[in-house]
Amino acid sequence: MATARKQQISLIDTCYYHCISRCVRRAFLCGEDKVTGQSYEHRRGWVEDKLLALSQTFAIDVCAYAVMSNHTHIVLYVDVEQAKIWSLHEVITRWHQLFKGTLITQQYLRGDKLIKPLQQILEETAEVYRARLTDISWFMRIINESIAVQANKEDKCTGRFWEGRFKSQALLDEAAIIACMAYVDLNPIRANIAISPETSNHTSIQQRISAAKKAKQPKVLFPFIGNPRKNAPKGLTFELNDYIELVDLTGRCIREDKRGYIDNNLPNILTRLNISTENWLILTTQFRKVFHGAVGNPEALTEFCQHQHLKKRAAVSVCQKLFA
Repeated sequence: MATARKQQISLIDTCYYHCISRCVRRAFLCGEDKVTGQSYEHRRGWVEDKLLALSQTFAIDVCAYAVMSNHTHIVLYVDVEQAKIWSLHEVITRWHQLFKGTLITQQYLRGDKLIKPLQQILEETAEVYRARLTDISWFMRIINESIAVQANKEDKCTGRFWEGRFKSQALLDEAAIIACMAYVDLNPIRANIAISPETSNHTSIQQRISAAKKAKQPKVLFPFIGNPRKNAPKGLTFELNDYIELVDLTGRCIREDKRGYIDNNLPNILTRLNISTENWLILTTQFRKVFHGAVGNPEALTEFCQHQHLKKRAAVSVCQKLFA
């Protein structure tokens, strides 16, 4: 039996999640249909643009993403603390970028004076919106619904475009986060539709590399901030150069004729995360096959199961083997 959505997401355990959406049957999200010869390549831009635009409205940051021919991979960070400091006006304004809101919220944004009972309703409504703007389910729902409507309109058809609700995995520690990000960024290389990270179109790694050439980081992606320090901005606690090098080396290592080539040149990040070369390759090439739920070291996974009232799973022993 599938795990209930509320038991897959626990923000007291982690703010990082891996989300996957897949098209129904032979529907094409992007790429080229080899049967009809029709190209849907332009739809990659639809997904990428919508994803990055929503991250500017929600209190949710994008760590990594890859838009494939019939599915998408996204690694998200939920910034609950940021949402808490938004003013009532900012919450209402952000929600109205997505939906029409209510008559009361519309009156408020027009500058109409509200009587006390209506003001109270407005404040209660704003708190509902604030919670939704940190909700991964709302985030993914808006992306998938909008893409489905566009695709069905273009295909002149109706019905389901996605095979079901998105799947999610909790990433409980640094090792799980960085392994999942590399797994996502290397999807086009594993699928043989790109020969290098910088040529992997519609991926986060391509954006990061392009910006790194200018000594910058993409404003639309959750930044790398290096080793954590006092009063540091929020971000991924790794060096950007280390991560790019790690993805590049892993991508070369995946090739059968290059297995083991980088053993003596691994970046320091693997040593710091205490992951062996062999286990790293398993994590970055078989992440979805090995893990079907939350991912992290055994201690973090046990705590997650306790908070979500889940029984311990076989994944605990798998995590113990790969993250030990």
